[in-house]
Amino acid sequence: MGGHVPPICILESASHVVFRRPGCRQNGAASPSSYNARPLTAALVLIVLGIVYLNAAVGPRQAALAAVGALLGVTLYHAAFGFTSAWRVFIADRRGAGLRAQMVMLAAGVLLFFPALADGTLFGNKVVGLVSPLGVSVAFGAFMFGVGMQLGGGCASGTLYTVGGGSTRMIVTLAAFIVGSVVATAHLPWWESLPHLKPVSLVSAWGLWPALVANLALFAAIGAFTLWAEKRRHGRVIGVPMTRSAKGAPALLRGPWPLLWGALALVLLNYATLALAGRPWGVTSAFALWGAKAFMAMGVDVASWPYWIKQAKALNAPVAQDVTTVMDIGIILGALVAASIAGKFAPVWKIPLRSLLAAIIGGLLLGYGARLAYGCNIGAYFSGIISGSLHGWLWLVAAFLGNVVGTRLRPFFGLEVETTPRETSC
Repeated sequence: MGGHVPPICILESASHVVFRRPGCRQNGAASPSSYNARPLTAALVLIVLGIVYLNAAVGPRQAALAAVGALLGVTLYHAAFGFTSAWRVFIADRRGAGLRAQMVMLAAGVLLFFPALADGTLFGNKVVGLVSPLGVSVAFGAFMFGVGMQLGGGCASGTLYTVGGGSTRMIVTLAAFIVGSVVATAHLPWWESLPHLKPVSLVSAWGLWPALVANLALFAAIGAFTLWAEKRRHGRVIGVPMTRSAKGAPALLRGPWPLLWGALALVLLNYATLALAGRPWGVTSAFALWGAKAFMAMGVDVASWPYWIKQAKALNAPVAQDVTTVMDIGIILGALVAASIAGKFAPVWKIPLRSLLAAIIGGLLLGYGARLAYGCNIGAYFSGIISGSLHGWLWLVAAFLGNVVGTRLRPFFGLEVETTPRETSC
């Protein structure tokens, strides 16, 4: 990028990609209609073609899930709903707005999901939650994932939407994420042999209302703790705004959105995923699948690994039939649409060496940890908790501790540890 961009017009994320504020030209003059035409056109064409193809080749539900994925990408980008930065800011400076938004998201989620899961059906279709075992592998994997979040610069959903938003560094993180995921599938039988408990669904074990009240009480307690910690450190609390200064259709299309808009939109879109796919939103199983297919193309016999023997159908089927793959690609393209409409798509290809190294290490930790922990910040934390899975709460505690360590390590790799929430990226 040539020339000087006035500071008021740019924000630079921890992922080393510059995003221009909407309406800013390179010379600083306002241009309310500015947007990135070429990437916007390409993303919209790919989304439409993908939906048409999936409708014909797989079915209307798969096509609808691709559309849901695209809307998730728009939401994640415009609301800057990064789990990683929210946790980092709280760890570094006790600013808890992002964490409180997550508690609102989880509270809305259990109110929608628990009744459907208790009934076992939604709109006449059978539905199940993402409920996984608790054990050493979950605790260790979630801790690894937490460290990886801070070094890689994003979580699972954050990696996808920042890639779509134009972050070149996060492409490196995503590639390492995929490699780490495949390596973990080779080791998973050993990890699963370690001490563990069977999957526990609080909805099934306690019943709908006790599970609902207990979870809502925990969300309220965590929110109250962040308020206490923030007020104790700073004397006052930064609220989670319901609206931005800009209003109407332009704000909806160009962003940024309030965190609470993002939180509620993510819940509704996850609910749509439950209705269409029969289970909640997940992200990282697709990374392992992509990597396994790539390893097979290079002559590695992953099909003989115990993990992939159980997943032989998915391994041998076209990726278009995999729900998570379709939604992940939708997230990337949806984020590209959002970034382009906002006029913020401006990749920077030069990545500092230490930052590049952190992206590789962080991505490997993210991939390996997600497989061990039966999910990521979406499949284990968000979807796990609103599924009533006790393993989601174990994941939260272990991953948060990993984030503490990862936040302390960031300066060694030249990565910023900010003390106020960002409006862009993870």
